[in-house]
Amino acid sequence: MTSAGGSGGASPSERPAAHREDTTGEQARSANQPFTMSEIATYDEPWAADFLGDTGVLAVTERRGRLLLRSRGGERTIEVSDLPEVAYGGQGGLGDVVAGHGYDGVTNRRIYLSWAEAGPSGTGGATSGGVVGSADLLVAADGASARLDGLRVIWRQEPKVTGQGHYSHRIAVSPDGRYLFVSSGERQKMEPAQDLDNTLGTIVRLTPDGAPAPGNPFASRGGASAQIWSYGHRNVLGLAFDADGRLWATEMGPRGGDELNLIEKGANYGWPTASNGSHYDGRDIPDHRAGDGFAAPKLWWNPSISPGGLMIYSGSLFTWTGDALVPALSGSGLLRLPLAGTRAEKADYWDLGFRVREVEQGPDGSIYLLQDGPDGRLLRLTPR
Repeated sequence: MTSAGGSGGASPSERPAAHREDTTGEQARSANQPFTMSEIATYDEPWAADFLGDTGVLAVTERRGRLLLRSRGGERTIEVSDLPEVAYGGQGGLGDVVAGHGYDGVTNRRIYLSWAEAGPSGTGGATSGGVVGSADLLVAADGASARLDGLRVIWRQEPKVTGQGHYSHRIAVSPDGRYLFVSSGERQKMEPAQDLDNTLGTIVRLTPDGAPAPGNPFASRGGASAQIWSYGHRNVLGLAFDADGRLWATEMGPRGGDELNLIEKGANYGWPTASNGSHYDGRDIPDHRAGDGFAAPKLWWNPSISPGGLMIYSGSLFTWTGDALVPALSGSGLLRLPLAGTRAEKADYWDLGFRVREVEQGPDGSIYLLQDGPDGRLLRLTPR
């Protein structure tokens, strides 16, 4: 358990990226990339980032429980105080950060955070679960400090279970601001993903205050079911809306079978009954097939790439408007997937030689990456 409260002063956790001399392999990779990468800073186990509205401020979460704000020009980085206590360990800790709809930092300061929260211990050991909280982000007039005001938990995974994996807890705000979508991993328990009486292995649709959204497909069942939008998921680590309001998700499969899915109301995505991968011990899982009652992925990967997130490009600096960009952890790179309506295709895979945790679009259309790990770099991509 780590307390994430901070002093609000300049953060030693973000520091200018050290110069690294190119190796032969890095030079070879660079020659095949249509972009140049500039190292901006490093973080301690960064997990998520979001440019807050039109302010140009970049918020970055570190898994041990710190939220850092980088000013528009990068002149100053501050640590936000009054963060929640997080259950750090395994895949747990501080997770996503997303600005609320209409965030401007003045009249609308609402942000959303997700994290792993400790639960009671029982005969099976300590339990935990993902949660989402909302708060106002208050930044001092001189920009030297910031804090969360009125932080409250608005959603919890049900139930809390043992283990420290597959929290998912990615957040996406619908383009009209009416709904909050949250991915809820199956916590490596598998079968609950097919059980509508809990929220493990689901994507939930909520109001901005965390209540089950009206019109959810299983609302008549009541209880946890009223939150569920889709189910049969394993570990969804990327959620993003395209320009037409369709929700897409990247999902980590088992041994192989990573997926890009188009998320539709009430759909069952099959886990653990169907997957294009196999269990880690080599046991087979039936592949997705027509007529099996499950929503098949639009794209899948075997061997795995381990997608860490998802962003759909809307800028003009690159010629990729409308394309999905996927950061790859075990795949150690970045993928570009053109989208056309409800269809997707594989296009480019750029081997970067390191685990990529997050991809975000900057205000000018440049692309930012977060490298995974204790010295995770923030990198800015611009056209070559």
